[in-house]
Amino acid sequence: MPELPEVETIKRELKIMLIGRKISSCLVHNPKVIRFPSKNKFTSQIAGCRIEDLSRLGKALIFKLTKGQMIKFLVVHLRMSGQLIYPGNGAKSRVSFKFSDGKLLDFNDQRLLGELILIDDWRSLSFFKRLGPEPFKLEPKDFHKMLKEKKSKIKSLLMDQSFIAGVGNIYAAEALFKAKIDPKRKACTLAKNESKKLLDSINSVLNRAIKLKGSSIDQYVRSGGEKGSFAQEHKVYGREGKLCFDCKSPIQRITLAGRGTYFCARCQR
Repeated sequence: MPELPEVETIKRELKIMLIGRKISSCLVHNPKVIRFPSKNKFTSQIAGCRIEDLSRLGKALIFKLTKGQMIKFLVVHLRMSGQLIYPGNGAKSRVSFKFSDGKLLDFNDQRLLGELILIDDWRSLSFFKRLGPEPFKLEPKDFHKMLKEKKSKIKSLLMDQSFIAGVGNIYAAEALFKAKIDPKRKACTLAKNESKKLLDSINSVLNRAIKLKGSSIDQYVRSGGEKGSFAQEHKVYGREGKLCFDCKSPIQRITLAGRGTYFCARCQR
């Protein structure tokens, strides 16, 4: 699933190219990805809209659209395999947004798990109401307090979007390795210096991943179809059996909260 760095990369790239552009029509090839409103209302309401802004919250993209006095918001969840490609060609598209010059913004989604929502106020969506704070906005003392109240295993907790927004399996694993913290530890057992080191590690890993345009390990690609290059710097994720870069012990893989978890048993305590 694209996480904060991947979605942030797409946001930054599309914002440069699409702000001020007018959507002339919407071509729906598979209505399953349109969660609200109905297909017909979705296409009629979005046709003629101008893209005023594009933002990100957690792992979701939020397009601000205007048409006359009307303001709408297009919320895009990429989920596991969603892609936003510009300019697209419609070949793999589930939904294509056509601009006045004929160019397309394609929403591709092989597994049909992503979703498009066109709504008057994105803040009314339960998904956003449940989101925890983003790591960039947290102070170490507040993060430590949040951890002290939780008995969950730290890796599972970091992937919980209601606890902290934007961090998923890849970056939780990489941040825990950087902070030298065992993913199986209960969150409440982290001392102040450990929680500060973990927060610093989360932000450092996320910022580095953003700089390298994300991790292309499955179906994630940038808005132009190019791959991100942060996967080349993964220290533990996807490296089961390979040697730890620090201590040369083999990287292990276990399952936590139903997700594969990679770590170094010698380095991470």
